[in-house]
Amino acid sequence: MTTFPRLAAFALLAGLVAGCSSGGGWNDYVAADGAEPATPKPMTVEQISEKVGCKPKMQVEAEDVRTAFCKTDAGEFFVNTFKTEKLKDAWMNEAPEYNPHLVGPKWTVLGPLKVLEVLKGPLNGDLHLTDHRVSQTPAPQ
Repeated sequence: MTTFPRLAAFALLAGLVAGCSSGGGWNDYVAADGAEPATPKPMTVEQISEKVGCKPKMQVEAEDVRTAFCKTDAGEFFVNTFKTEKLKDAWMNEAPEYNPHLVGPKWTVLGPLKVLEVLKGPLNGDLHLTDHRVSQTPAPQ
């Protein structure tokens, strides 16, 4: 026979679990073996370029990195895509700190700040102004 206190405790526990979950599923957790969690397929140079309305002019076409030059009404910029996040991080550590970047999963866009501010919305990227390892975009409140 189930008692009211048991039902109330179960309902409270279920509510706490639902309320405390991040909503992101298991992808928010790090695997015990250190492997990267499954993430959506990152955008290609062509997909990024299409989102902002430019025709990419390929500059680097390698297995690990691809770079294209783009020009829109907002201005000129470079789109970079990387095979892994580690490659992107290594590239960003070597990038000049005075150049702002727009950053997303396995991609960066390098250009003048005024251009990146226009591209930020369509690309849903984080704006990195000086230290490329730390997003300068304010966190949503």
